[in-house]
Amino acid sequence: MVGRRNPRPRGALESEVVACLAAADGPLTPAQVQTELGDDLAYTTVLTTLSRLHDKQVVTREPHGRAHVYRLVGGRTDAEAGLTAREMRKLLDGGVDRASVLAQFVGRLDEDSEQLLRDLLDRRRSGFGPGDGPLA
Repeated sequence: MVGRRNPRPRGALESEVVACLAAADGPLTPAQVQTELGDDLAYTTVLTTLSRLHDKQVVTREPHGRAHVYRLVGGRTDAEAGLTAREMRKLLDGGVDRASVLAQFVGRLDEDSEQLLRDLLDRRRSGFGPGDGPLA
């Protein structure tokens, strides 16, 4: 890998950009995000990451001069949870036996997480969305 001094784990740059936008007082341009993140990131890398977050509906963008400004949809926790859920979904859709993967996942939950999962499934069956109802 020529040119990359600090390879990031998969999804780490997206999380860093989400954190940067969450800490900002308002929307940021790609250049402002690049400045905040430092680390010698190329402008195009930041722009690509913001575009991917926009495609995933984690950020909104509005025209600002010849560029765009970006802001989080919801808060940082919502954005990070959405990214993680997307990755989990990609893994489940990746061709591995879904029932086995889910059985392994559920079998390794602690009691509190298992109860939370039960409550979320019950709420879904009752017609509530992920952010609705008493667990939100």
